[in-house]
Amino acid sequence: MSWLSRVRTTIASFTKRETAENLWHKCPSCGQMIFVKEYEENQSVCPKCEHHGRIGPDARFDALFDDGMHVRLPAPSVREDPLKFRDSKRYADRIKAARTATGESDALINAKGTIEGYKAVVGVQDFAFMGGSMGLAVGAAFVVGVEAAIADKCPYVIFTAAGGARMQEGILSLMQMPKTTVAISRLREAGLPYIVVMTDPTTGGVTASYAMLGDIQIAEPGALIGFAGQRVIESTIREKLPEGFQRAEYLLDHGMLDMVVHRHHLRAEIARFISYLCPQEAAA
Repeated sequence: MSWLSRVRTTIASFTKRETAENLWHKCPSCGQMIFVKEYEENQSVCPKCEHHGRIGPDARFDALFDDGMHVRLPAPSVREDPLKFRDSKRYADRIKAARTATGESDALINAKGTIEGYKAVVGVQDFAFMGGSMGLAVGAAFVVGVEAAIADKCPYVIFTAAGGARMQEGILSLMQMPKTTVAISRLREAGLPYIVVMTDPTTGGVTASYAMLGDIQIAEPGALIGFAGQRVIESTIREKLPEGFQRAEYLLDHGMLDMVVHRHHLRAEIARFISYLCPQEAAA
């Protein structure tokens, strides 16, 4: 290798390691440039404007469970690509790409542990996995989470983040709406609470099913929550809708939510609700 090639390799390696993309995060709300490490340590919340960025299951579990200690529940096995769907790409290829990018088997991950001493099963939808879309795997994972909560006699807490039903699975994805609703009914028959925390964004068939059926409805600040998009609704009813009408704060003001809770306070608030609803589960 010539000296010029060695210099080029060194520069390329340095550039890849020290680029602004790796060191800095630009807040999409206020435009503030934040050190990535500082941003991640602040649970992906902008220190200037408090904009809540999207986070995945690992970060969510670490922040929620006591000392970050938790046990992941095995992902259920479902039939992949049941319709042999293809658009610009094969659905099977899209699933493989999403798994490679996220390291997850699908969009809903369950784990169990304790929250301030109270047992809980927690499900987290990963928006990075095909927009958190709801398909057979998500429906099955939801049922697994509910069954684990019933077996452990503890609440099921779900963090929703989805663009809706997974179009590549057609009617089968829509069938997950009644499936998850029945699972919630079983949880209530067992006398156990179902707590929903809606994060940005929670839309489509997810909103039309398990995201709006919680005993307690919580949302993170600024979360986009709705069924259809604003432009679709405006073109249908031929009226101009208020700015921000699908944001968490607007829904709270109009009775669709119980609380809007900052990410830093979620752990304490969820523990408080569990203590009210499942006092027998309190730590000694």
